[in-house]
Amino acid sequence: MREKNGVIAQRRELTKDMAICGLFASLIAVGAFLKIVIPVGVDTMNFTLQWLFVLLAGLLLGSKRAFYSVTTYLVIGLVGFPVFARGGGPAYLIRPTFGFLLGFAFAAYAMGKVCEILHSSKIRTWILAAAIGYVIYYGTGILYFYFITHFIVVTPNTVGWAAIFAVYCLPTMFPDGLLCILAIMLAARLRPVVSQMLS
Repeated sequence: MREKNGVIAQRRELTKDMAICGLFASLIAVGAFLKIVIPVGVDTMNFTLQWLFVLLAGLLLGSKRAFYSVTTYLVIGLVGFPVFARGGGPAYLIRPTFGFLLGFAFAAYAMGKVCEILHSSKIRTWILAAAIGYVIYYGTGILYFYFITHFIVVTPNTVGWAAIFAVYCLPTMFPDGLLCILAIMLAARLRPVVSQMLS
């Protein structure tokens, strides 16, 4: 009887986790369409609200749930559903800017892990977690961009580290920093609701 009850409890826990991860994956997808298009030379880049929902996942869900939420979103986009800012499909893997999407997953996990290690949901913990996530997000984006443009899709106009940072990071770093502040404020309000969902 105890074993049966344990199995039922595990199934309920799994169902709950899937629902929560699905919810945040959906929010990140919605954030992709709430965007401002920024001209970058002959190309454009998108400033979206995805980072806000990634932050909330990292600050509120814990490392595993946050990571699963973002990876669920990424898998949905890579199999072809148009949930990225410019559509979807496996070809996105060779887009230089895909690294910023990949950075969402690493950042979400890191933020959740910081909150778990410090066993705290205080504002200062969230500030530290958001700052670490912010660095990981941009760091992953820059490294991936460099790797793709120098080793996978090499062109005569390949740019270096400084140009990648100046063109693809600087225009959005300040507004993304503001989203960190907004996410911390929202997390303080949403924590009781999310905690009840997770319990």
